[in-house]
This record gives sequence, structure tokens and C-alpha cells, in this order.
Amino acid sequence: MKILVTGGCGFIASHVTDAYVDAGHEVVVVDDLSTGDIKNLNPKATFHQIDINDPGIGRLFKEQKFDIVNHHAAQINVRTSVEDPVKDARINIIGSLNLLDQALKNNTRRFIFASSGGTVYGEPDSFPITEEFPIRPESPYGISKATFERYISILAADRPTDYVILRYGNVYGPRQIAKSEAGVISIFINQIINREVCAIFGNGDQTRDYVYVKDVVNANSIALSALPGVYNIGTGIETSVNDLLSILRPIVGRAIESRNEKPRAGEVLRNALDPSKAGKLMNWRPMTSLSQGIEETYRHFNRRNEQDQLSKS
Repeated sequence: MKILVTGGCGFIASHVTDAYVDAGHEVVVVDDLSTGDIKNLNPKATFHQIDINDPGIGRLFKEQKFDIVNHHAAQINVRTSVEDPVKDARINIIGSLNLLDQALKNNTRRFIFASSGGTVYGEPDSFPITEEFPIRPESPYGISKATFERYISILAADRPTDYVILRYGNVYGPRQIAKSEAGVISIFINQIINREVCAIFGNGDQTRDYVYVKDVVNANSIALSALPGVYNIGTGIETSVNDLLSILRPIVGRAIESRNEKPRAGEVLRNALDPSKAGKLMNWRPMTSLSQGIEETYRHFNRRNEQDQLSKS
């Protein structure tokens, strides 16, 4: 199949691109490189450096006749969405609509959308969260993801294009951007490697559902042929920020210094996604334990740091 992957030089989508290429698909990557790294680009993928809001996207769709769109390009920072909601909406709503509009006009078979199970539900009354829980986002980022979900469900109804929406937990793993607030595990690892103090926002008791990137990639591979619908992609397990440091200590093999800072606006306090629907209808389940995934991620960042040091010497 011919697949368009947006954000394919970024953290998750570059891994998805690799999997699609390895499976024998023809992959076209679109990325404006605002946060993505060209080093992540699979050499067998065709690359176009273009913003998803660019009118040139339309020409690309007409020329390539994609079977699948896998849409990961996004503004992913909750804090940025609070400080600049117009930017967040321009990318996550208008840019996404530009892609969906072209997919519908060109009869793309399927639109796969990377949504955010960590934000669209807000603060629910019980856990773990199922797909039937109310959508109550508490940040502009969550609003933009939930809004585009509604656009897909309405605009794709009774059209040749169907959709799969994957609501991710907190994805972590190799290639994650350590500068993004969404990647607390990579942030901590980067701070540890650089002998810096790990910053904990709030008291550290806030929980997230951490899901390893390889498991998320598997969900994206299955989504190519899965039943259309909305699926939580998480583990169903709550892990606090303080717990992350406890897991990291034996992996690092030394004490980790940390400090508490004021909580961040728009941040939910608890999150855990029930993945049973994905297990039943997609035959997907998380296979990587948190300790195993964190250790693999630490080794990746440590190797990269050693390579950077050698290149400078």
C-alpha cells in the first residue's frame, strides 16, 4: 500500500514509518522539521518538507493517490497550547482538517489519527478509562485533539474514507524529544546523563499511563486493517512521577537528585487507559513492561550521548 505518514521525522511517527517500510509498504513522509529530526527519516521513505497547512498538500494527494494517511504531525506541548492556543488550533485542528479534506476528496481508503488518551478525557471519576467515558479536556491541546476526532467522525460518515483513532497514553522510548514536556521519561534520562537535577512539577504523585513506543507502533501496524473505530492504546496501569525515579535508580546505578517545582497549568492529575477494546477488536495488547522499556530507553540515550561526546573530541 501507499501510505502518507505525517510527522514522520518525529518520535513516534519515525518508528511507525520504519515498521511500514519493513512491511513492504511504499511510504511518503511529510514533516516541516519544526520539531522532527531528519536523522530519524527512514532512507527508503520519500520525504517532503512541508507544513500540513500548506496548500501544496493538495497537489501531493492528487499526485500520489494514497491508500492510507497516518497522521501524527502535531503541536504536542500542553503548556504551549495554554500559552498560545491559536498556534495549537492552527496546527492540530486547521492543519489536520487540511489533511482530512484532501483524503476525502481523493478517496483515501483510511485515515489513522494519533489522538491523546492522556488529555481528551480530562479528570474522570473512575479508572481505568474506557472509550465510552465522557470527553472533558482541560487544556487547549486536549480540546484540539478531541475537536478533530469529532470532525473525522462527522465528515467521514458515509464516505469511502473510513478511520481509526488511536488514543495514546504517555508514549515513551528511543528518539523521544527530551525538550518536550510530554516526554517526562526522556527528560529525566537526559537530566540524569547530564548530571542535572530532575525537576518534578507538583508533588510528583500525579499519575500517567506509560506505553512503550514499540507497542504503539504495533497498534499502528494493526490499524492498517483493523475494524474502524476509536481505541485506547495504553496499559491500564497508573504510574506516578515519583515512581519513575524509583524505577530509574537501579537502572542508572546511582542516586538521582530531584527537586519539586510548581505544578503546570492544564495538567491532569491521574490517567490510566483501559485497552481491552483494542485487545478484543484489534488483537492488540502492550507487551513491554515499564521497567524494561525505561531500561531500553536509557541505553538508547546513553549510547547517543557517548556518540555525541566522541564526535566532539
